[in-house]
Amino acid sequence: MFNWSRWLAFAVLALVGYLAIQNGWLDFIADRAQVASYLHSHGVEGLLAITLAGAIFTGIGAPRQLLAFVLGFALGGISGTLVSTLAATIGATGCFFTARWLLRTSLTRRFSRRMRQFDELFQEQTLLKVLMVRLLPVGSNLATNLVAGCSGIRFLPFLAGSTLGYLPQMLVFALAGAGIGTADEYQLTLSVALFILASMLGALLYHNQRARTLANSVSDHP
Repeated sequence: MFNWSRWLAFAVLALVGYLAIQNGWLDFIADRAQVASYLHSHGVEGLLAITLAGAIFTGIGAPRQLLAFVLGFALGGISGTLVSTLAATIGATGCFFTARWLLRTSLTRRFSRRMRQFDELFQEQTLLKVLMVRLLPVGSNLATNLVAGCSGIRFLPFLAGSTLGYLPQMLVFALAGAGIGTADEYQLTLSVALFILASMLGALLYHNQRARTLANSVSDHP
């Protein structure tokens, strides 16, 4: 019975993803003007809907930076950062538990070597290592979520590391969106400066052998 319920849940998720793509919902979430207009006319309900749409958008592997830019344009730098980070975190959570509850057996069997490597690397100091991976300029957000869900790591350190790791880039792109939305030169300049700092941090981390090993464990390549 439990297996049937799990596969039913998976079918529902797949259907939602298919409908989102077919009906252009994901194109909508990437359009800053439409999102701003929708939020302005729908208030709190619109904000909840956009947050959920953003979670689906990032959960299926779309760039979270684009979501931050759009929401920065629509909501302003700080609010855009917080809402886009929340949406990306919800998306990561959905991927994590989809993998853990529905895909763990099949993916572990198919990618047993990678799963063993991930477990060995992330079993200890999980929060710090997930944070490091999220800050790196390489690696796949979707792959990280799925591999983490299939592994034996605990959810809360994964969640905390992901949320903290998302924030810097979300802030950079939300400020850029806000700067364009309000023609605010200061916010644009700040976003560029922060982007340079984030890129330098990512480059420094990537040149660290330990960090590069972590990133390779969640890359798109088997």
